[in-house]
Amino acid sequence: MRRFVTLLIALLCLSATAVQAQVEIRAPGQQTIAVANTQLVPLSGTPLPAIAAELHDVMAADLELSGLFRQLDPAAFLDDARRPGLTSSRVDFNQWALLGAEILIKGGYQLQGERLLVDFRLYDVVHRRLLTGRRYAGLRRDVRTMAHKFADQVLKSVTGREGPFSSRIAYIDNRTGHKELYLMDTDGANALRLTDHRSIVLNPDFSPNGREVIYTSYRRGNPDLYRKQLSTGQEARLAFKKGLNIAARFRPDGREIALTQSATGNPELMLLGTDGSRRRRLTSHWGIDVDPSWSPAGDRLAFVSDRQGNPHIFVMDLLGGQTARLTANGKYNATPAWSPDGKRIAFTRLEKGVFDIYTVRPDGTDERRLTFGPGNKEHPRWSPDSRFLVYSSDQDGRKGIYIMRADGTGIRRISAGGGQCQHPAWSGQR
Repeated sequence: MRRFVTLLIALLCLSATAVQAQVEIRAPGQQTIAVANTQLVPLSGTPLPAIAAELHDVMAADLELSGLFRQLDPAAFLDDARRPGLTSSRVDFNQWALLGAEILIKGGYQLQGERLLVDFRLYDVVHRRLLTGRRYAGLRRDVRTMAHKFADQVLKSVTGREGPFSSRIAYIDNRTGHKELYLMDTDGANALRLTDHRSIVLNPDFSPNGREVIYTSYRRGNPDLYRKQLSTGQEARLAFKKGLNIAARFRPDGREIALTQSATGNPELMLLGTDGSRRRRLTSHWGIDVDPSWSPAGDRLAFVSDRQGNPHIFVMDLLGGQTARLTANGKYNATPAWSPDGKRIAFTRLEKGVFDIYTVRPDGTDERRLTFGPGNKEHPRWSPDSRFLVYSSDQDGRKGIYIMRADGTGIRRISAGGGQCQHPAWSGQR
């Protein structure tokens, strides 16, 4: 696995109120903050344009995806853009104010053998002061991770919530001829195959600390549940009862796993320990109960059931035992995903032969359709900050992994060509 070490969280992490006092923070897709994103300059040694360009381009793509920024044209930058500006006294704020910038990203880098040091700074141009700064240290190959990490901090400074760009996405890809589990960055870079089961792997989910992934595999002929440690690659088979062991999801505290099993003859929701031991049967109904998704507090589960005739989303109160139907519309609703902030549940609906993605409040009100147009959009999962959704779609003819903002804007494909990709899952913050 990629090794990355943050040696120092540098300088001062000031409150974002200075920016927020001047800039109205609106919903994603309404770009309101003018940002000057400069290319970092060498702090010592020979300039390395490839490193500077990669840092800049990764940062620019992350900021564009957020929908909160209007990025100024680098061609208009004046001579202050060629200086690192690691302290506010060394920044010519007049130049940036003249260009209409409200916030400014500057910094520098140095490569010492294979060791890369990068200093980022974020400034409030209006009040002429530092908002936050970071120093990152790692290897040359960690350059994208460094840019993603600081993009997270930019969002935290202007909104109060850290961004999700340094997290990762697990997904299924059949590029080898088999459906195997892969891992990639949130922009699709650094794709890495995690399994070699030469079979069918499905439904990954990250542990809350991001160190493990669980998934279903037909490696031994039955859909069994596996767990893999990402740092060591160690794999264990957790649940292997005859029949289904599918759609497993970690409880938010990481202590239990909800999944569907059919050893009793009917697909029911079960609660297991992280070692695979059975804790509790959650449903006992003639209908098919699948695809559990935890509320952030871990006290409720959204799931799919056809107990009232057609597949619909239901919500179960684990403390009181009550179950209520969530979706009132449509005849086929599937794959619920509860947002980490608890405010919305995403799901898919089949209408006229096509799946599209919707969200709804946990009380069943304010249903919103997010996707339109040709192709299926399936298996939505939330980013750890609830700002974005990742999902699979065949809208371009081949199944790929896509990201969009929580309001349905900013759609972009992140998986590379080659295989059919599906079943994404988004990790927590790293």
